[in-house]
Amino acid sequence: MKVVVVGGTGLIGSRLVTTLRERNLNVVVASPSSGINTITGEGLARALNDAQVVVDVSNSPSLQDDVALRFFDTSGRNLLAAEKRAGVKHHVALSVVGTDRLPESGYFRAKMAQENLIRASGVPYTTLRATPFFEYITGIVEEAADGDVLRVSPASIQPIAADDVVVALRDVTLSLPQNRELEIVGPDRFRLNELAEQILAANEDRRTVIADAHAMYFGAILRDDTLIPGDHPRFAPTRFEDWLRLYIAQALAPAF
Repeated sequence: MKVVVVGGTGLIGSRLVTTLRERNLNVVVASPSSGINTITGEGLARALNDAQVVVDVSNSPSLQDDVALRFFDTSGRNLLAAEKRAGVKHHVALSVVGTDRLPESGYFRAKMAQENLIRASGVPYTTLRATPFFEYITGIVEEAADGDVLRVSPASIQPIAADDVVVALRDVTLSLPQNRELEIVGPDRFRLNELAEQILAANEDRRTVIADAHAMYFGAILRDDTLIPGDHPRFAPTRFEDWLRLYIAQALAPAF
């Protein structure tokens, strides 16, 4: 089976490519660096020739509202049109839990536009919505930094390890299209400000975290249930405390 992974050089994409190739699949890495560009359309027809599945894990180069919307709209239209011409049997996309519950965020609106394009395309699909990755929590926290204080939303969050997202994407890729949105989340629920405190403590960072219900997240104020899944998500196995322990061990490991 031929699988095209769009965004196959990123955090999720590169790991997905590896695990699919371990299943002896013919995997094409689609990225501008490989001469396949969903914005310009360059190389798409060649890449999708004889492909059965396309997995889109690409992301906008910027979180700025207009840039993100332009990216997901242009990339989605070009990719889905090329898939229809090539007769692709399954379009798999990675999205975000809460996409439909945070329209105040320009980035979330852009992801919603991407999902709408997929649903209307006529290409059989499965969209996997994931909660924020453990690996991205530090970056999310740093967005709240103001000197020695970090004002972080106390909204509930159920983050997930990137490797668990990869496993779920692999399983979806090897399955029949669901023609709906699925959700995958981490096993434990936290307050976002609590995670911030744990990350700072792990890094021996003495800055103060203040729980602020008006703190911004991707340009919007979170409600307590914005990032919480629906009734029947898939639960990933990796606990944050186990991931954090490994993260600290790797940070302290001597470089050779």
